Amino acid sequence: MFIAKRLFSSMSAERPLAAAITQKLTAALTPSSLELIDNSHLHASHAAMRGSTDKETHFDLKIVSNQFQGKTAVQRHQIIYKLLDVELKEKGLHALQISAKTDAEVSK
Repeated sequence: MFIAKRLFSSMSAERPLAAAITQKLTAALTPSSLELIDNSHLHASHAAMRGSTDKETHFDLKIVSNQFQGKTAVQRHQIIYKLLDVELKEKGLHALQISAKTDAEVSK
């Protein structure tokens, strides 16, 4: 299992998709917390993954950012999907489970 909290300097070579996701979300949303868990190994035998050469396909994202203030859950997900458009369409990202909250929501 792989967990990224903010950017790790060695991440890009070992996990290029995780590094790109973390970099894009950090740059655009300035999160106070970002946790990205690679669950790809749990889905490798699924029919949709057969024949795929992509190693990084399924992630669980937990992100806390005040950029989400006043946004619904759907709007928050849309922001993230838009930021990761290339990864979803061209880089093999198949599934992303998202928890997106503000600092105030986390401290409740």
